[in-house]
Amino acid sequence: MFLHKHPYKPFIPTNATKLIVGTLPPPRFFNGVLKKGDVDFCYGSIDGQLWPILNEIFALNLQFETTDFAIQQRKNFLIKNHIGICDIVESCERKKIDASDLGMENIILRDLLNFIKNSKKVDTLLLTGGNSKNGPEYHLRRLLKAENITFTPISKTTPKINSFKVNNRTIKVVSLTAPSGAANRAVGSNPDYKLLKQKNPNFNTFDFRVLQYKKFF
Repeated sequence: MFLHKHPYKPFIPTNATKLIVGTLPPPRFFNGVLKKGDVDFCYGSIDGQLWPILNEIFALNLQFETTDFAIQQRKNFLIKNHIGICDIVESCERKKIDASDLGMENIILRDLLNFIKNSKKVDTLLLTGGNSKNGPEYHLRRLLKAENITFTPISKTTPKINSFKVNNRTIKVVSLTAPSGAANRAVGSNPDYKLLKQKNPNFNTFDFRVLQYKKFF
């Protein structure tokens, strides 16, 4: 079994009102053997789409390279826009060395609720995935159930929106379509995507995510 730990501490600016919540970056970030174009920071995989999506939405002119400058660009954006990152998984074990959520075993979760309690301006969680097994919403539901906290549905259409209360604060939870290639099949079967694709044959799964994420970032 391969022990896969999260290589980054939560990055939560003092002014954060939103938290991006995922699971774990690919194992190579823990091992410190990065690909060309990787950024040594949260969601820094050159194969991932979160930063390309935000780059498109906000016209950030981000650099996709393994440099301190690229890291600082992302930190500056998060601080300016009152956004933090606090993934929900601290570590897991894997039989196969890959980045799949389904492959995670013996999972240890972070105390996300405590981070929320200590970040008193946070009112929204932006989950980078839904309620499929070992996804961020799946684990959030586990945490809330253990604390007898009700997870209340608001909208059941994609992206699903729920809420819960902690310390008399209502926290909105948006389960975004995962910013990974693995989720492209789910995007392709989405009725809204099919309609947009029919109207514009050049419309693709990246464009679909840009439209979705833009509403919440």
